Amino acid sequence: MLESLTTEKSNLQTINLDTMNTYDILSIMNDEDTSVPTVIRGQISQIERLVKRVISSFQAGGRLIYVGAGTSGRLGILDAAECPPTFSTPPELVQGLIAGGTSAIQVAVEGAEDNEAMGRQDLQALTITSKDTIVGIAASGRTPYVVGAMRYANEIGAATGSISCNKDAAISEYADIAIEVVTGPEVLTGSTRLKAGTAQKLVLNMISTASMIGIGKVYKNLMVDMKPTNQKLIERSKRIIMDATEADYETASRTFDESGQHVKTAIVMILANCDAASARKKLAEHGGWIRKSVHTK
Repeated sequence: MLESLTTEKSNLQTINLDTMNTYDILSIMNDEDTSVPTVIRGQISQIERLVKRVISSFQAGGRLIYVGAGTSGRLGILDAAECPPTFSTPPELVQGLIAGGTSAIQVAVEGAEDNEAMGRQDLQALTITSKDTIVGIAASGRTPYVVGAMRYANEIGAATGSISCNKDAAISEYADIAIEVVTGPEVLTGSTRLKAGTAQKLVLNMISTASMIGIGKVYKNLMVDMKPTNQKLIERSKRIIMDATEADYETASRTFDESGQHVKTAIVMILANCDAASARKKLAEHGGWIRKSVHTK
């Protein structure tokens, strides 16, 4: 079955890879990588459908859960791990499961990805409901661990999406919304951490970012819900307030402190000319959306 997968085929442009000099190797890798965004462009409509479903899950009190093995699993975990610091989301809102458990993040767990029952069990442990959205990630599109998880998600009635890098992927059959980013043969045959991994990362970036925008986590193009957990991020928070309100540094800094170091609250305080309590009330009444809090009476 592997021979039918484009991700497993030999790339005719790199058939003599071991004889190339370093510059040529890097150049051809770069050339191959340039095809990835174009391939993703053809799947924008499917990605849009999945983002809208994720937003619906969030609005209903549900979660986004990524499921994968190897590189695909690590990319899902990476995307999930970036959401709390970037958008101040609780850790459980976006989660990543990897075949073999947390130890597999750093060291491959032999045979884990072939265990369909484990995929089911790991998802069961999260007590998923019909409010959740489960996204299976597999470059090959056929990873048993992911298939097991998606089969269970369908039984529960959760929304399901898939991200694969082969056409007519097996996991697409279990997905309400299938994203197939066909990146073709790798520079290094079968090494799907390359173009396929890049494509998956870009799609995950789109899903999480657009979904967070859809629930009011962004104002203009600013990370207004970020957590100021160190000195660099405290300064970034003040700059965000300045960009959002056109206030000077002193005003932004003072209001940031008065807001309890909460960027959104500080922005509303300045734009609506109100105190912290009133700003927090406005945000609560409008689901955390700054624009609605400021422009709705």
